[in-house]
Amino acid sequence: MDSLTLRQNLLSHLKQVVRDRDPYFAPTGHLYVREYVREQLAQWGTVEVHEFEFRGGTHQNLVLHLPAQPEASKRLPIVIGAHYDAVPGVPGADDNASGLVVLLEMAQAFAKAPCRHPIQIVAFDLEEMGLIGSKAYAQKLHQQGQKLRLMLSLEMLGYCDHTPGSQKYPAGLERFYPDRGDFIGLIGNVPTLPDLIRLSRQMRTAGNVPCEWLPAGKQGLIVPETRLSDHAPFWDLGYRAMMITDTSFMRNPHYHRESDRLDTLDLDFLTGVCQGLIAGVRSL
Repeated sequence: MDSLTLRQNLLSHLKQVVRDRDPYFAPTGHLYVREYVREQLAQWGTVEVHEFEFRGGTHQNLVLHLPAQPEASKRLPIVIGAHYDAVPGVPGADDNASGLVVLLEMAQAFAKAPCRHPIQIVAFDLEEMGLIGSKAYAQKLHQQGQKLRLMLSLEMLGYCDHTPGSQKYPAGLERFYPDRGDFIGLIGNVPTLPDLIRLSRQMRTAGNVPCEWLPAGKQGLIVPETRLSDHAPFWDLGYRAMMITDTSFMRNPHYHRESDRLDTLDLDFLTGVCQGLIAGVRSL
């Protein structure tokens, strides 16, 4: 798919999912986005509903299983996830509509041209309540004895700022990384180190997006900010997992604010991230 068509697809999805969608304070918006995601994924196969309980209610992760190339059907699956909920009163354009729409386009790409690994596309609920949906799904896989090649969490992918000094870091890291918020970050646990290197190359070449990577030891406990997305429950259960992020509140002043709107996103940056991720997953 050419970059212009991909950009148009991402924008079309964003127009549907950028809205107040907290499951408790904006249930109508939450239901709308969940059903939009279900409808989009259903174009490429049967959507599995993974139900889990929280605070007396039943919630849903949506899962699409995409087969690998025929000769590679026995390889371990790759889980690619993004959360579809948002905090109350926030339209959540970057957090996390940006990750969600890239997830939808990755589903289309890997359905039309399978990868060398089976792919599980997962839309998680209740990330903003404490990674509840991803914890439930990771525990399900672990209890089933399911091994994974890798888990990728798409967490805020569309905010870019070229201004010097626009990028912040946890204490100490500023000495090693750029001060401009114009790159995409890859944060993985130590076993993902070869994948961090490979994916970062694809982001730069196929996506034409600057990329920085960080291996996080001890399940991210050394730098707690590295745990703030749906990859963390997979780390805790011993899976190789990685967060793909524009670094969230360390760059984006609209984080968890009503101003996190569509017009604050850099669609060219988001398109490049999507292209780089598609190429990167294919290279694994």
